[in-house]
Amino acid sequence: MTAEPAPSLRRRLVQLSAGEELIEGPLKGYHHETYAFPLPDTYGRVGSVRWKCREPRQGILWFDRRSFASEGALIRALAGHVTSVPEIIEVDDIGLQRFIEGSTLGSYGRPGAVVAEPYVDQIARLFRELAAISPDMLPVSQATGADDRVVDGDSAGFAARLIQFTEERVYKEHLQLYGDLFDGLGIPQDGLRRLMDRTRSFASRPFCLLHGDLHRENFIVDGAGRLWTIDWELATFGDPLYDLATHLHLMRYPVQQEATVLLHWRDAMEAARPGSSLGWQEDLPYLLEYKRAQSVYTDVIRSALAVGGGRDFNWSALRSSSRKVQRVLADAESALSLTELPTLRQVAKRLVDWHRAGRGNITPSAP
Repeated sequence: MTAEPAPSLRRRLVQLSAGEELIEGPLKGYHHETYAFPLPDTYGRVGSVRWKCREPRQGILWFDRRSFASEGALIRALAGHVTSVPEIIEVDDIGLQRFIEGSTLGSYGRPGAVVAEPYVDQIARLFRELAAISPDMLPVSQATGADDRVVDGDSAGFAARLIQFTEERVYKEHLQLYGDLFDGLGIPQDGLRRLMDRTRSFASRPFCLLHGDLHRENFIVDGAGRLWTIDWELATFGDPLYDLATHLHLMRYPVQQEATVLLHWRDAMEAARPGSSLGWQEDLPYLLEYKRAQSVYTDVIRSALAVGGGRDFNWSALRSSSRKVQRVLADAESALSLTELPTLRQVAKRLVDWHRAGRGNITPSAP
């Protein structure tokens, strides 16, 4: 919400807060530094509600397309449409969002763990509320360069745009630094093109608002068991089936519970806007393949940086990074038409070779 340098931001937060000692942060987060603090009430006493302010971390890679110019403006526009989004206020020209006291859904179980039924029901309600928001309902400015040329309901065109973004802005823009590593791991140069061919026959589904990043750490459970949804930076308008695919890919529900979630999603879509689930059984596997393919490029780059992005090679991170790369390659074997999966030892060797070839000590650049 705010993008000024950290020292300047913290000084301003000290002035806003009810006391510097009450500022908590920076809180855990990959893309942002976040601070939480109470504001003083009208009598100068510590307020009962905490607020958060965050800024992008420097030198962090972004691999996803952003559609809206302001996350804060989008969240304000969601009032009356989505029930469990923490409110935004502005104090001295700084955007603050209410800090939900509670725990992330991830604290109740890592990806792959069963999610309690009350939370599944609330996630289904969120999907229903999002499906009811059509592209003409929110007066929010698009981000600079955001491509909104896909016609409402052109689900195949929407999928093609996603794949093209990954191919152009993630794969090709990083070929100079990571091309040898991609090749050494057996990642084909035309893998994404082949995937695009499989999405051309998608059914037409009416576009709606998508969150774009519905994983366990973006759901907060408060003391009353209410599920709040945070981090709307990747929101966009598009095919509702893509939000489901992203959610399933990130949550990794157990097989039996995933079947239940699918039915909840279908019912939520049809209750909000009939036709929103058309063709979902045929098209969902291909969107899941895209998410697995996308993870290959992003996780290979991040793993390379984790072990060899500095002047000295990080040997302590080699095993975990190699396992991560091996896992995403196995997951994407069908999606990218991989002909042979490397062993753990082979993955580790490729990462070491990449660093020794002079690719270390680099500065990440965002797409």
